Amino acid sequence: MKLEQIMEVLEAKVCTDAAFDDIEILAACGSDLMSDALAFGENKGLLLTGLNNPQCIRTAEMMDINCVVLVRGKEPDDALVTLANEKEIVVMRTDYSMYTSCGLLYSAGLSGGDIS
Repeated sequence: MKLEQIMEVLEAKVCTDAAFDDIEILAACGSDLMSDALAFGENKGLLLTGLNNPQCIRTAEMMDINCVVLVRGKEPDDALVTLANEKEIVVMRTDYSMYTSCGLLYSAGLSGGDIS
């Protein structure tokens, strides 16, 4: 699924300057615990989180994740946006909860990466 489609499904707003036109997302992970997110281990994935600090960007970088979506209407702070721009990681925000965001993406055809 292209990031543009994800943005539409989640009614999300892009908060960073990273280009996202051609980014393909293959699976998604939703977690506020970065240790759980690290267990996801999917490249070309999407991280949905309520964690609103640079740690989520550092985790995404370690996981080779292209996009972080902040849920529950969280606005990213300047430190998060600056780091995301440096690492060329797209950050979006949505007003939907984690549960609803994951459900909407799953219903639109994006897997969690754990079903063959």
